[in-house]
Amino acid sequence: MRVLITGGTGFVGKRLCQRLAQAGHELLVVSRSPDKAREMLPQGTQTASSVLDFVEQAPEAIVNLAGESIAGKRWSEEQKQRLIDSRVNITQDIVNLCARLAQQQKVPKVLVSGSAMGYYGAQGDKKVTEETPPNDEFAHRLCKRWEDTARQAAQHGVRVVLLRTGLVLEKDGGTLAQMLPPFKLGLGGRFGDGKQFMPWIHREDHVRSIEFLLERDDLEGPFNASAPEPVTNDTFTTKVAEHLHRPSFMWVPGPALKIALGEMSRLLLTGADMRPAKLEAAGFRFDYPTLDSALSAILGD
Repeated sequence: MRVLITGGTGFVGKRLCQRLAQAGHELLVVSRSPDKAREMLPQGTQTASSVLDFVEQAPEAIVNLAGESIAGKRWSEEQKQRLIDSRVNITQDIVNLCARLAQQQKVPKVLVSGSAMGYYGAQGDKKVTEETPPNDEFAHRLCKRWEDTARQAAQHGVRVVLLRTGLVLEKDGGTLAQMLPPFKLGLGGRFGDGKQFMPWIHREDHVRSIEFLLERDDLEGPFNASAPEPVTNDTFTTKVAEHLHRPSFMWVPGPALKIALGEMSRLLLTGADMRPAKLEAAGFRFDYPTLDSALSAILGD
């Protein structure tokens, strides 16, 4: 297929582009720096600075991964709006592209649009599936705006899939890459009481799940992109330390995080026991279903 990808030079997007190119798909990538992006991506990738620059190429599938890092800066009201705009604006451009292509009877078959575990908000220790009602807080409202915008593409005949992603693990990016330096020094440990759940997924399984959802014409709506065995923050940090053969006795008190990060501390102190119910029901099988298997593959122990 001819696949349009936003966020194609990111931690997940770059690996997705590699796999799609290896499978023989034609790649169209949106980037703020198209020339630089072209150098980073598989040979033959077409790049542009706007989704709407690809009207003539008429993509058959779209993967929307764009969005400013939610943990990049303290959540001032201005930063909250930037987080919303970085997701909603480009998603609206995708909807507009679908509308224009529909007029030409070249509408894309599918849109796989990013979302996040933040859709559910803080859920304590109850098991969370795609049917679980959300807790109303900023992370939920952000993801809901993002998803609601993507859903508009269905009005033009596009199959819309919403991917509510957990923490994506690999050593060259994401949360784990930020954790490894202090843990290697023996300075790792839990946040707060450590009881909050951390849904996670190995990057290879995440990319495979996107490919799976692109190909399955019978699947639409929200899907939880997380491994079937989520763990608490205490277990996660203990396991990372074990695989690095380091202690994990350090910890950061919840009140200290709240003072340092304000509302953004909720990303570290709350969570959801999120399960990939719909992915598993559809027949997707994880190569790394447990945290031990994922960390062994990533850290080579």
